[in-house]
Amino acid sequence: MEELVAGVDEVGRGPLCGAVVTAAVILDPARPILGLNDSKKLSEARRDALFDEIREKALAWCIARAEVEEIDQLNILHATMLAMQRAVEGLSVTPKLALIDGNRCPKLKVPSAPVVKGDSQVPAIAAASILAKVARDREMAELDALYPGYGIAGHKGYPTAVHLEALRRLGPTPIHRRSFGPVRALLEDGR
Repeated sequence: MEELVAGVDEVGRGPLCGAVVTAAVILDPARPILGLNDSKKLSEARRDALFDEIREKALAWCIARAEVEEIDQLNILHATMLAMQRAVEGLSVTPKLALIDGNRCPKLKVPSAPVVKGDSQVPAIAAASILAKVARDREMAELDALYPGYGIAGHKGYPTAVHLEALRRLGPTPIHRRSFGPVRALLEDGR
């Protein structure tokens, strides 16, 4: 058996609303998945197809998150590290090594190493980026239905002109990150 390596990635550090979502994936060398790449470089249709294939063929996978309240309490970096820790600990198979996309690692019970631009270099990290992005994008579409008028399904919570204008017009919702500048400024103005 090859050494069990988990790839770990996150989606949603920059948005003004919603959870930060992470995933950990241990690929099965006996069941290769073609076309794995950084989720941002794939079409939505391709990501959706790979989402199902990864969940079917991987030795283990886990999608985890840190909620808006945790982001506001801890800050986005620490909340992201917590969500990554949850993803690795949630795997049904314990990896021998966790490769983390980026330049730092969460505290884990297994050895870990950061890989800058890992989602375009390490297939397991690419798989994790796809699981995290599809899961978060689907969640943002659901939140768009709960909080109409913000355009959340389109911009996924990122601080686009449309989102900032809606925030000024409608005020923050319970899913908005109060510690983030544009939201905090509105709250300080009495919104």
